Amino acid sequence: MTVREDITVMFANLWYHIKEGVRSIFTHGLMSFASVCMIVACLLIMGSFSLVAVNINGMLGQLEDENEFLAYVDESLDSAQSMGLQGKLEKIPNVSSAAYISKEEALEQFKAEQGYSELFMDIPAETLRDRYSIHVDDIELMSDTVKEVQGVEGIAEVRAAMEIADGFVMLRNVATAIAVILIIMLVLISVFIIANTIKLATFIRREEIAIMKMCGATNWFIRWPFLVEGILLGVVGGLVAYVAQWGIYGLIGKAMMNSGILEIITMIPFHDLNGLLLTVFLLVGFIIGGGGSALAIRKFLKV
Repeated sequence: MTVREDITVMFANLWYHIKEGVRSIFTHGLMSFASVCMIVACLLIMGSFSLVAVNINGMLGQLEDENEFLAYVDESLDSAQSMGLQGKLEKIPNVSSAAYISKEEALEQFKAEQGYSELFMDIPAETLRDRYSIHVDDIELMSDTVKEVQGVEGIAEVRAAMEIADGFVMLRNVATAIAVILIIMLVLISVFIIANTIKLATFIRREEIAIMKMCGATNWFIRWPFLVEGILLGVVGGLVAYVAQWGIYGLIGKAMMNSGILEIITMIPFHDLNGLLLTVFLLVGFIIGGGGSALAIRKFLKV
């Protein structure tokens, strides 16, 4: 055969596989519908847990950004020397910023926090010390950063709420671990469900498959229409689940906005996630559909 004939045969086979896969979807309409529904249900559960984890991680990230610790300057240093420590502090790895706060500014902050009570109006600024408000890039490395800041000459004391920082890290790690475990479990369950659903359709056609095998058809020639069927079901399920997830996320956001909870909890806008979510849903649907079909057809190829 010439190259042109090989290409013609290849496209003819491809068209046959696609046509047979689509025909099988409509021939076994009820089972196809059940497969899509199961994929949609699993993807919605998986997507919902993932979005919860992403939002929790986003809120924790905001809390991390607000988390800071204070480094108090030695009282023997004057204002110029105290301000000169900023460069040294910002060179420390993991320090994102070191904001200088003079005695006077610290006193004003203290009075504002106390509601400018008359009890504190006559406190002299000299009773306080110059300080730095230090933010870190990675809160997990905060303990090491605190030790390095303590080692800077001219820093007398460091106060850091390590319990709060460790709590943020633990909560984020737990939320991520739970989401990953649930996603893996749901993907496996989805593959199992669609494999058994397609296996029912394959069982009906077992005699046809046996005849094709006896006529010399290769395993892959028989397998491809079922793979096409499973992949199409998976992709359709992914698209439907994406649209449903979009609607559910919007409804939850509106409900939280009307209840006033959004003043406390910040939800990430869906348009910031839609591209990634659509890609993940289509990819997972593709894997679930193709993997389920491959598992379903394997048994019936042993003739």
